[in-house]
Amino acid sequence: MRIATHSGTFHADDVFAYSVLRDAVEAFEFVRTRDMALIDSADIVFDVGGIYNPAQGRYDHHMRDLPRREDGTPYSSVGLIWRDYGRKALPRLVPAIGEDVLESVWHDIDTTFILTIDQADNGVATASQSHLALLVEAFNPAWDSGQSYDDAFLEAADFARGILVRACRQAHAEAQALSLVMAAARQARDPRVIVLDRKLPWEKAVFEGGLRDLLFVIYPNEDLTAWYCRTIPPEPNSFGQRLSLPEAWRGLQETEFSKAAGIKDGVFCHPSGFICGARSQESAVRLAEMAIAGG
Repeated sequence: MRIATHSGTFHADDVFAYSVLRDAVEAFEFVRTRDMALIDSADIVFDVGGIYNPAQGRYDHHMRDLPRREDGTPYSSVGLIWRDYGRKALPRLVPAIGEDVLESVWHDIDTTFILTIDQADNGVATASQSHLALLVEAFNPAWDSGQSYDDAFLEAADFARGILVRACRQAHAEAQALSLVMAAARQARDPRVIVLDRKLPWEKAVFEGGLRDLLFVIYPNEDLTAWYCRTIPPEPNSFGQRLSLPEAWRGLQETEFSKAAGIKDGVFCHPSGFICGARSQESAVRLAEMAIAGG
């Protein structure tokens, strides 16, 4: 199999597209060229050639009638390649991934990581100096460099893969966390309080899993020496609380907090009333129950 893209200056979309294909396709010859004879003879062509036809392995996006996402955002070459080859690449990017979460991880990466490259490449969103697209473009050789563009491209691709691997593994961890939180919610005695046996991201499960009745989540710190009772915000990325902790607890620590809350092993209550803690899981659950009952 031969895969081709354009030679010369490269951008984040073609670098990441190549990185995805490298994990999705077992073995292939890779060519960076402007020679149309070589391009026409390739099995997969991206970011060059003037043709968009996935059935023929053609993934250019520079024509007037360019391919777009459902929301109207123009695709870049990596968006197109991720759409058709991302699912095949994921088992190598995340060796532990299971079929049950593969689609969720693919979608998460597509709508966050890949979408931002599509936007930057097509001028839909302004790329700041620290934007990933510009960091990848910085691998292009300077005018006085002796490095070839092809060597620089491969160096950039290795850099890009490292970032993509981390992004995919973070998305995989979030998908697993969502599953664990939803399982804890199903096992909860009270739908307003769930108890987790470890610290993990729970926000996505709350808002995507439809946990509308949930008011508090209980979880331990990293070394299991304390347990937190955390309020649930009314919406993602909000500093508000569906139900705040009692005013009488706020800003207190250790003995004073324990006395005010009526437990033996209290640790603290944040002044804003969004989180408090105790030494034991039992006390942390009790704090949630008292907050629900009105303190």
